[in-house]
Amino acid sequence: MTPPLIELRGVLQTYGAFTALDRLQMTLPDTAAMLAIAGESGSGKTTLARIMLGFIQPTEGQVLYRGRDIATMSRAERFTFGREVQPIFQDPFNVFNPFYRVDHVLKTPLRKFGLASTQAEAQRIIEDALSRVGLRPKDTLGRFPHELSGGQRQRIMVARAVLLRPRLIIADEPVSMVDASLRATILDEIRDLNRDLGIAFVYITHDLTTAFQLCDDIVVLYQGRVAEAGAVENVIGAPQHPYSRLLVSSIPLPDPSRRWGDDDLQADPAQSARTSAGCRFAPRCPQAMDRCWSTDPAMTRPLQHRVMACHLDASAPLEGTDIVSAFSEPDRARSAPPRGQQGTKA
Repeated sequence: MTPPLIELRGVLQTYGAFTALDRLQMTLPDTAAMLAIAGESGSGKTTLARIMLGFIQPTEGQVLYRGRDIATMSRAERFTFGREVQPIFQDPFNVFNPFYRVDHVLKTPLRKFGLASTQAEAQRIIEDALSRVGLRPKDTLGRFPHELSGGQRQRIMVARAVLLRPRLIIADEPVSMVDASLRATILDEIRDLNRDLGIAFVYITHDLTTAFQLCDDIVVLYQGRVAEAGAVENVIGAPQHPYSRLLVSSIPLPDPSRRWGDDDLQADPAQSARTSAGCRFAPRCPQAMDRCWSTDPAMTRPLQHRVMACHLDASAPLEGTDIVSAFSEPDRARSAPPRGQQGTKA
């Protein structure tokens, strides 16, 4: 049996008294998955990305890549992991050395991983990667980072990840600092890489609209815990958890007859000052019940291809708390619309 691509087992990450991730269980199958991790600032998204990349070790728990704990990998296994799991960061400018031309950031990984035996082969690989992300090599190579636009710099970082032919790319808010006119283009290029090269993506975002456009599945985090997860068309199209509904209601509506914010969920202001020993969302939840304040909700499956942790659902608790494998069966038929119609989803 093929082991999962990435598996998180009881991952806890604390910073002093603050808990960024609270015993998260999650499995990403070894397929060309497109998974979004969504939530507001402080929900644990970036911490999760850094743990999955092996940049930091969790306070407790394990992260396994293809069945191997990344914390105990041998040097050779770690080397392979570094090539097969690549990041794309929110701010591409911080990745570039301003004293080097952009060629440097593309040639260095080829040299480090020995992927080109000659200069001509390295040049061919670089030019192919740039072309795949919509950049013309002759207009890009030989320039300094400050001579390129933010969108061009971000696409170079996508090209840098792609030229290594990784198995998984973890993209942390990759279009949040790019002009709106370029966001759809970059997201389309990412989708093409997933389809054409079979690269799996974990897309970290606070923007449900782009998550809807790009991904097949979504995990919604709130204060380090999973609130709801499932197929994007289900979770964003018809959210069940009060927090997911709050996030979806924050998306501006294209209908001029409806005012933005009319559907916002409003909690009782008196309860916002209370401390909850149970559900962390209780102080903000307009549907909070007595047990929400004292008991953590169990993970349940209210509908097919969806799980959530909320006392509003009376379904029987799931055995275990492995989030992605609980809603993403291998034989599940994807219901994403054909390309060219994705922008109409949200």
